Amino acid sequence: MSNYKGLLQAARIILKEHEIADADVDAWYLLAHVFGINRTDLFLHGEELVAEVEALRYRELVDLRASHIPLQHLTGTQEFMGLEFDVTEDVLIPRQDTETLVEEVLKVCDNRTILDMCTGSGCIIVSLAKLAHLKKAVGVDISAKALVIAGKNAQKHQVEIEYIQSDLFDHIESQYDIIVSNPPYIPSKDIESLMPEVKNHEPAAALDGSADGLLFYRRITAAAMQHLLCGGHIFYEIGYNQGEAVKQILIQGGFMEVGIKKDLSGLDRVAFGKKS
Repeated sequence: MSNYKGLLQAARIILKEHEIADADVDAWYLLAHVFGINRTDLFLHGEELVAEVEALRYRELVDLRASHIPLQHLTGTQEFMGLEFDVTEDVLIPRQDTETLVEEVLKVCDNRTILDMCTGSGCIIVSLAKLAHLKKAVGVDISAKALVIAGKNAQKHQVEIEYIQSDLFDHIESQYDIIVSNPPYIPSKDIESLMPEVKNHEPAAALDGSADGLLFYRRITAAAMQHLLCGGHIFYEIGYNQGEAVKQILIQGGFMEVGIKKDLSGLDRVAFGKKS
């Protein structure tokens, strides 16, 4: 028979041996996921024996994490903007970097209509709908499987969002006050150098931005003007080294007041512009 502390310590060792970057943290999150305990429970009851069936389940998840399956795919959730989102291998796992994008949109989105292009899990549009008063919220993705997850997240947070399956603007007819997008932006040649958790387990279509990583910025910008109302805004998440390139794409696309917002690490993270 095992106790909580023993299981946790063994898991830490296994994950470190398999070079899991956040071994201690992931071992704890899996323990909390399987047993439904918090840090106080561990402190007070760490020496207590646990049911063998649950211990076995925990060890199985630790072994899966040791094989570099993302933690979020094992727990089925990821926190974003203080909200919990369902995730699967069909969507990109929400990342803290993207919170900078949401925070920028929140500054101008109250009582506005918003289109979230390449919505994935829906974390951006659901967060905006939950944290602001939107006149209308629409999420678009080419993946039907991604839209199923996005729909579950909208339902989970009790927000009304219209989801549309479309290859970018192919099936979009309306105009909006704001277009926001976290499109695929990793250059194709860089995919292989990503962590195993990302390159082997997250959807390639949500990562690959073509040879230079800028294909979707060009495609979205080229069509965005006709889908934005006068005075409307566009916001993109961008890679840390793509600020100047995306800025030029927006300027060449006719946008005004084009700028770049850095994230908490001081890296370029959001590009934005306005339709005059």
